[in-house]
Amino acid sequence: MFVVLIRTVVLYLFIIVGIRLLGKHQIGELEPSELVLTLIIADLASVPMQDNGIPLLSGLIPIVVLLCLSSIISVLCTQSIKFRTLLCGKPSIVVENGLVLEAELKKNRLTLDELMEELRIQGYADFKSIKFALLETNGQLSVLPFSAEKPVTAAQMKVTTQETGLPVVLISDGRLLEHNLKGAGYEHNWLEKQLAVHGLHSPRQAFLLTVDEGGNTYCVPKKEAGK
Repeated sequence: MFVVLIRTVVLYLFIIVGIRLLGKHQIGELEPSELVLTLIIADLASVPMQDNGIPLLSGLIPIVVLLCLSSIISVLCTQSIKFRTLLCGKPSIVVENGLVLEAELKKNRLTLDELMEELRIQGYADFKSIKFALLETNGQLSVLPFSAEKPVTAAQMKVTTQETGLPVVLISDGRLLEHNLKGAGYEHNWLEKQLAVHGLHSPRQAFLLTVDEGGNTYCVPKKEAGK
């Protein structure tokens, strides 16, 4: 039993490291080739986990080969447009100027119900408001509405706005993140004042506390703190 545990942990950690080396693109979005890679790796790893008679290297070596092959394919895709198109395909326009392109739906085996569901998820209930809808190579749907349907921006209204930057988490689930506090340029005295503004006396009473570049804080007290 202990041997099975060790083999499982080794394979699990090895696959995590290998997938991380492929980059965030492969983790966040799966192209057809990457989906195949994931399925094969899962199958290869499961065999040595279950059968102690199979050497551990018999599972590790094929996984290494597949990860190397995936890295080579990724490089080729960045270097060659033709190779990338051959391997991943091209985006398909399924809605153009408010009209559904039936031929493209059939070509991509996408039903009208599935298309309408994806559009509703993105907040579009009417085809008339859509200039283009593209089915990307990873299966996601990108929607470009007509300019009249786009939200009005501050620049169009000639309104001056202040950039707040990326909020920094200072307190997470009652734990003070000292390095974030110092990195944001604040001291404990400032933090105590901010907690007092939100009716709190200790970082342990805050579920979340963030601050942006403008010094604006956002606080979510723990439920116990309000009792």
